[in-house]
Amino acid sequence: MEKLLNLTLKIWRQKNADDKGQMVAYEVKDISTEMSFLEMLDVLNEELTLKGEDPVEFDSDCREGICGTCGVVINGIAHGGYKATTVCQLHMRHFKDGQTIFIEPWRAKAFPVIKDLVVDRGAFDRIMAAGGYISVKTGSAAEANSILIPKEDADQAMDMAACIGCGACVAACPNASASLFVGAKISQLSLLPQGKVEAAERARNMVAQMDDEIFGSCTNIQECEAVCPKEISISAIARMRREYVKASVK
Repeated sequence: MEKLLNLTLKIWRQKNADDKGQMVAYEVKDISTEMSFLEMLDVLNEELTLKGEDPVEFDSDCREGICGTCGVVINGIAHGGYKATTVCQLHMRHFKDGQTIFIEPWRAKAFPVIKDLVVDRGAFDRIMAAGGYISVKTGSAAEANSILIPKEDADQAMDMAACIGCGACVAACPNASASLFVGAKISQLSLLPQGKVEAAERARNMVAQMDDEIFGSCTNIQECEAVCPKEISISAIARMRREYVKASVK
């Protein structure tokens, strides 16, 4: 049943990368519990625009939990803390009337704030460019059963490929480590025959680029797994380490 909420939003406002930034309080009224979290922010922005004030900048695209574009920290938890849920899939029915909600951008040196809740996640793109692909010419798509792949490997590869690169793992990690993201991208290819040809080079290059981007080190705290909207297992990190060790020995 639809209900209406009156809320206090404390939102991080930052004009640009050089601005110090601060939390600013806003009141929003008559917010439907059927709205998504981003729709609630849209309502706030409409009100701010009508007042002649700058709307709150935030990232979004598909609003279906597919693209990985959206992402904010809500009450201290990346994506709001609901299992397998991105910010765009989070609904206002999870909040209470009169509640104060704190909204902040991803916090990591490798994700500098551009404006308000928008951060530069270009570091992920550079990691992918360093080796997150298969460059071997495979021709047109082969018949599905022409390359036999054990079901367990295929299932694990699909699980790893579910990573949308939103960056929640980095935002949640006390060390701002990107190991879950990199581990997932290395794993999804290393598990399949097509990815094994360049496996060693891929592991070396992607891990090296991750280090160059000044992400922190993984210390197995598992916060990344807890907030991942696609429920990527930290087994991806273990596989990344194995692939890197094998590549280093070679």
